[in-house]
Amino acid sequence: MANKPFHYTALTKEKDLDVLINEIGDARVVMLGEASHGTSEYYTWRTAISRRLIQEKGFNFIAVEGDWPESYAVNRLIKGYQPASKIADVLQVYRRWPTWMWANWEVAALVEWLREYNNQHKVGEKAGFYGLDVYSLWESLDQIVKYLEQTDGQAAEATRNAISCFEPFSRDPQKYAQATAFVPTDCEQEVIEMLQKVQQQRIFSDDPEQEFNTKQNALVAANAEKYYRAMVQGSGESWNVRDGHMMETLDRLLEFHGPDSKAIVWEHNTHIGDARYTEMGDHGMYNIGQLAREQYGRENVKLVGFGGYQGTVIAGSSWGAPMQKMDVPPAREGSWEAMLHNISTDDKIILSRDLQNVPELQRRIGHRAIGVVYDPKIEMFGNYVPTIIPERYDAFIYFEDTEAVHPLRMKSRSKEPDLYPWNY
Repeated sequence: MANKPFHYTALTKEKDLDVLINEIGDARVVMLGEASHGTSEYYTWRTAISRRLIQEKGFNFIAVEGDWPESYAVNRLIKGYQPASKIADVLQVYRRWPTWMWANWEVAALVEWLREYNNQHKVGEKAGFYGLDVYSLWESLDQIVKYLEQTDGQAAEATRNAISCFEPFSRDPQKYAQATAFVPTDCEQEVIEMLQKVQQQRIFSDDPEQEFNTKQNALVAANAEKYYRAMVQGSGESWNVRDGHMMETLDRLLEFHGPDSKAIVWEHNTHIGDARYTEMGDHGMYNIGQLAREQYGRENVKLVGFGGYQGTVIAGSSWGAPMQKMDVPPAREGSWEAMLHNISTDDKIILSRDLQNVPELQRRIGHRAIGVVYDPKIEMFGNYVPTIIPERYDAFIYFEDTEAVHPLRMKSRSKEPDLYPWNY
């Protein structure tokens, strides 16, 4: 592949995104990936794409790989459901490690744009911001009690019962997961009863989305309990619980926003790139990209991967470790990123339909994936996911040199070590 074997579009300015916007066409769901959780270019260019999708194609919301309660606080800010606050102050709600994923200046710029955009539009036309992830068990339970204590005593009592079941574990998911592995008791029934009670209620508030928010917190709590029980088994089942919850949340958001609604999803490539075209599928694992294609039809879902050749990144040396700015070495020879580097040093947009006649790409090749835990010294022995690129994505955006994301400085809520073997 020394010569240019397929067409690509050099990416130097926002206008160059035209080829991608045209490729997206009338798709209902667009998923924008990232090869790490700590690279500035992935955030800034996803913001540029998202702005155009919202302005030009009427997309209704951005859903991210973040917790629901914290992301909903951002949604309230950008839609004016709460008094005006400094954006950096609101982003301080992201206190679960790794805080830099959403508490960073690149996200602050996105939030500022969303707030300004929404200030110019009526209530039903405002763009939203939501979290798809499943980790916020206790935070979601706390949110439910907070709202139901003023509206429905029976549902609030069911939530308090669920919380009391978890109290012996000191809000520590690891303790709860390990306990359920050795003792044939858990809090599943209490959480299910709470979910059923909450789903039956009508909730009234100055916030027009408060009923959806409360019921979503109940769903998060139920699925988080299931996730933590599955995690201790050390299999791919916890991954499937997590991505299944993400897909269920995306479904609920699209239904809530109406039959013509459109969604933008920001997650790691490992979630948005169709799992069937990686070794994940060999192990019975699926992800939100695969599930969305299966549910909405491949023509209605566009999956856009991101990656780079070399640069810097924010990550931790272990789970819960202090964040560091780390060097990302040149991509491993023979990998997807090295192939793109060898073609040219341009930043570029590649459409998968232009890769169909490239024999080297019709098989699995290494494709770099950096998680929140990273060690550049041993990258050559890992961090590469065998991938059939033209099938995993509909398009790919490549950067020759990347820069680390710019975090808002804060301390994390808890380290929760050893609980998350999947750090994407």
